[in-house]
Amino acid sequence: MKISDALAGLALVLLSLLILWHVRDFPDMPGQQYGPALFPGLLAAGIGLCGLLLVARGLRAADAWIAPPAWMSRSRPLAAFASVIGGLAFYVLAADAIGFHLVAFALMFGWTWILGARWRLALVAAVVVPVVLHLVFYKFLRVPLPWGLLESMVFR
Repeated sequence: MKISDALAGLALVLLSLLILWHVRDFPDMPGQQYGPALFPGLLAAGIGLCGLLLVARGLRAADAWIAPPAWMSRSRPLAAFASVIGGLAFYVLAADAIGFHLVAFALMFGWTWILGARWRLALVAAVVVPVVLHLVFYKFLRVPLPWGLLESMVFR
């Protein structure tokens, strides 16, 4: 995603104003001509100046404020992106009921296939990755993973 320099500069200016507003309440140091607000204030002023320069540069360029990347116009990368977001949501909702191993198998197969691997490689990844993750989490990190539907088969 290409964001205009003017928008990025505006964000920096707002950040600098927020920092300056925050440091105004820092207490004065007795016997000193400057206090703990000096250094953050100087940094905020520098950030604000850079932000103003970016705003000026962005307005001179007259580019689009926000331009989507080229891959968003192609269907396969967009489907891959959507599958990762949807797959993570599916894992959160289904892992306890179905189980880590089955959900991870389905996600790994789907993701590797959608991302361009042949179905045989996707199948190998779908079998190997959940086993490796199980070993890492169960044996090394001692983090229990939900068994879900497989619990009655494994723990008889």
